[in-house]
Amino acid sequence: MKSHIPSILQLSNPLVLASQSPRRRLLLEQLGLPFSVIPADIDELSLPLDMIPSEYVKALASSKAQAVAEKLGNESAIVLGADTIVVIDGNILNKPLHPEEAYSMLRSLSGRTHYVYTGISIMQVPLMKTITSYQMTEVTFRILEDDEIYAYIATGSPMDKAGAYGIQEDFGAVFVQKIVGCYYNIVGLPLEMIYGILRSFQN
Repeated sequence: MKSHIPSILQLSNPLVLASQSPRRRLLLEQLGLPFSVIPADIDELSLPLDMIPSEYVKALASSKAQAVAEKLGNESAIVLGADTIVVIDGNILNKPLHPEEAYSMLRSLSGRTHYVYTGISIMQVPLMKTITSYQMTEVTFRILEDDEIYAYIATGSPMDKAGAYGIQEDFGAVFVQKIVGCYYNIVGLPLEMIYGILRSFQN
């Protein structure tokens, strides 16, 4: 994918995003770097949900980067894997499996503060130099009415999002009362962190 925005970054190898997420693609374009997309074919529900959230997202991000690195073989590239979860009361919320679960998630977030974790893993192939990290953002929802929740679920939008809501170009944005931390982390890529790491992969 090509960007029309000039970038001050000069990477030593082509950048590959290991994600099908359209939101992550749009965010990565903001860095002004050309990149291609190769989806990571992994089971995102393979890890136990009782893991420490930061370790959970780092493990999944690393698995995604590793899966794409294996597809590339000896081809030179810099692979970016990422995973985002929502955490409330110590419980990890992934993407809802059905509308009833989406309702349960949104009801649990109503009027409360939760935490969004995004893990990132950036891997240089074939050298396998890897930097893996995470970022956390605190999000507070206003109190939600049932009719709002049901109407939102009816759009289908919550079904492909961790915690059953989105904040960028999505009705879920009106649920959010307060954010402490990186906004882009909630969307799916902590851009400031990724930019800093990619600088170490420059020529």
